[in-house]
Amino acid sequence: MIIILHNSSFGAQRAPAANFKIRAGNLHRLIFWAKIILAGVCFSGWLVNCPAAEPSGLQLAPVAEVTSDGVFLQQVVKSIQPLPALHLCDAPQVGATLELSRSQVNDLLAVTAPNLTTTNWTGADSVRISRRTRTLNEANLVDLLTTSLQRDYVKDRGELELNLTQPWDAIVVPDEPLTLKILELPTEGVTRSFIVRFQLCTAGEIVGAWDVTLQAHIWRNVWVAHSDLLRGELLADADVVQDHRDILTAHEPLADFSPGDTTLELSDSVPADHILFARDFKLRAIIHRGQVADAVVEDGTLNVSAKVQALEDGAPGQMIRARNVASQRDLTGKVLDDHTIEISL
Repeated sequence: MIIILHNSSFGAQRAPAANFKIRAGNLHRLIFWAKIILAGVCFSGWLVNCPAAEPSGLQLAPVAEVTSDGVFLQQVVKSIQPLPALHLCDAPQVGATLELSRSQVNDLLAVTAPNLTTTNWTGADSVRISRRTRTLNEANLVDLLTTSLQRDYVKDRGELELNLTQPWDAIVVPDEPLTLKILELPTEGVTRSFIVRFQLCTAGEIVGAWDVTLQAHIWRNVWVAHSDLLRGELLADADVVQDHRDILTAHEPLADFSPGDTTLELSDSVPADHILFARDFKLRAIIHRGQVADAVVEDGTLNVSAKVQALEDGAPGQMIRARNVASQRDLTGKVLDDHTIEISL
């Protein structure tokens, strides 16, 4: 910075005395402000070159609880200023503790954040760190087992219900989302009573493995005979209802139909209160044994018809045997409707 001071007393002509006094006053003011400006320049240079101020009011907590993600600065230190999420070290195992002194925290910060200065500590001399935990009781365990077995084994068969055959002693587990993994299951899968071996895990660690014995039910709304049903009875006339039943031991397809369906009939008699299966119904026959029907043969533009006698009952689309009335030749054809059979050549 350059300051030029001009005094007319050095010139060829001398200025009046009053005018000189005014200029002298101005000179004093200029010198005063020059000092202020120079001081400001020096102060600003010091601000630029001085080290960053450390966080104020750092208070080390006496105890801290953490998750399996690790130990972070803001978990062990309290500060009036927001602290960055700095990872210090790994978390201890469940049931174990980790103690860090102020100097050890500083050493860990020197690795994670070397530009962060921390000397103005207050609070405890050291912090005792443990895992955040909760209790896993019997109800919690049954929920986890049910979710896993329903998703991976029972699927859409029905709603799985599980019960432990022996009391479960509550255990301490990490207070984090837990995943249950099935390790061993009988080859038959989920049965009335079975033993399962499972493992509990967090996102980053295995908590442990256990064996339990379970009783199971699989509930579903199914069709049931409300009264005795007779073979050959039309479904539309049958006394059937839906009920919520345990279908765990049902190892064949269940009956699935619309009430009042006129195309189905009972393929066998069913006692009252029994679950109905797909095998209990068949398509209703529309051509019956001994009935005379029209047989048609189509081969390109050729269309031939004849009279045949059905040798067995037949439902729409079903292949049955028939005999040509004129030639007494046995033929095979597909039932088209209640008086027509399409002959196969």
